[in-house]
Amino acid sequence: MELYSYWRSSSSWRVRIALRYKRLPFVLNPVHLRDGAQRTLEHRLRNPLGQVPVLILKDQSTLTQSMAILEYLEERHPTPALLPSDPFLRARVRQLAEVINSGIQPLQNFAVLQRVNQLGGDAQPWARAQITEGMEALEWMVRDSPGPYLAGSFVSLADVLLVPQMYNARRFGCALEDWPRLCTAESAALQLPAFYQSHPAHQPDAPGALRAS
Repeated sequence: MELYSYWRSSSSWRVRIALRYKRLPFVLNPVHLRDGAQRTLEHRLRNPLGQVPVLILKDQSTLTQSMAILEYLEERHPTPALLPSDPFLRARVRQLAEVINSGIQPLQNFAVLQRVNQLGGDAQPWARAQITEGMEALEWMVRDSPGPYLAGSFVSLADVLLVPQMYNARRFGCALEDWPRLCTAESAALQLPAFYQSHPAHQPDAPGALRAS
């Protein structure tokens, strides 16, 4: 498989985690969003929206949108699992993941922040406010969960989405000390090789200074 990714794209990061967690070999192809590589005809033929991630399967079929890719990987390669077998818990994991996927990340992604600036706004406080509102809700939703992971004692898709979003929260200066349960889940997930190896600092297209830090 081939994954078209950008080092700091949280959606790409999710897919990198899942591929490594499931021990699936893949070739990483960087798409430099800051340079506009996503707008080239070559990339738009892979994804007409000009976004990452894009996963090219062995038969050259193409998948885009991180949640669709994650669900495909889970169905095609169910072990080790990122969704529990119990129907309620599966729905619970998807609920937590969608808070991030639908309710937080789209409001602070690269394209939206560019548009905020173009319209005369200030993208930094905008992103911080959107992330804070969503993460406060997520913290409340898991406040009674025993952990250590977001949905409980097991690693899940919810953690796959949480870790990149916590990175974004730091980037935009959010007060993470207000989210102790989220911090605990992030810390537990980052102890796992798949999460650690997928971090932006460990990607080949990350700036050299970041990779060296």
